[in-house]
Amino acid sequence: MGNGLLGAVKENGSFVGVCLLAVVGLVLVAYLFERAARARSGGTERILATRKIVMIGMFSAISGILYCFDFSIPVIAPEFYKLDFSELPAMIAGFAFGPVAGVLVEFIKELVKLVLKGTSTAFVGDLANFLIGCMLVLPASIIYQFRKSRKTAILGCVVGTLVMTVFGTWFNAVYLLPAFSKLFGMPLDVILGMGSAINAKVTDLTTFVIFMVAPINIIKGVGISILTMLIYKKVSPIIKYGRTMSEGTSARR
Repeated sequence: MGNGLLGAVKENGSFVGVCLLAVVGLVLVAYLFERAARARSGGTERILATRKIVMIGMFSAISGILYCFDFSIPVIAPEFYKLDFSELPAMIAGFAFGPVAGVLVEFIKELVKLVLKGTSTAFVGDLANFLIGCMLVLPASIIYQFRKSRKTAILGCVVGTLVMTVFGTWFNAVYLLPAFSKLFGMPLDVILGMGSAINAKVTDLTTFVIFMVAPINIIKGVGISILTMLIYKKVSPIIKYGRTMSEGTSARR
């Protein structure tokens, strides 16, 4: 596995570089919005305090493990489209610690998954998972940071799901499906045929992403959002208590 992963890095060095630039760009966007939210609320805690780094590591490990348990829904889309719940820890981290934490969890989970399972898509699928996941986590956590309430949490989840669906649909059409077609030597017509076998409305690339990709993203966004609302309500008192204790200890020092 290690040699395979190292070989993939060597063969796709430029693509890995693009991935890293995407990570840096999204972290920067998250950082700027988080600073703006803190300036508005008067928050003084560092964006990457020691305790946050520890919690980011913990949530990333959980997210990476969840990522390994992906599954397909062949009645909706071809089997190479997988669903997983790895965005759930990233959403909780984003709500609890800010959008920077959410994006970092999304990135580190990819590293965890690569160590555990390697890559079967020469990093193309991994980049797609990271970018599309961030399109859910980043808008949701940004909106919640500016006004922390149940209404803004719901609004953030709705906006995040819509952004993820629109971006994921567009990204599949303009980049991901052509890249997979080239990577696996599978003509695009064959991929489209797999879609039309499931849904007769699929006749071209546009209808493929509308009737195959968009529903998958909507299902994922709604599912992650519901689970986040249910779980975050239960764990937030523990997270907030630990953060208060940490801040109190720092103040006494």
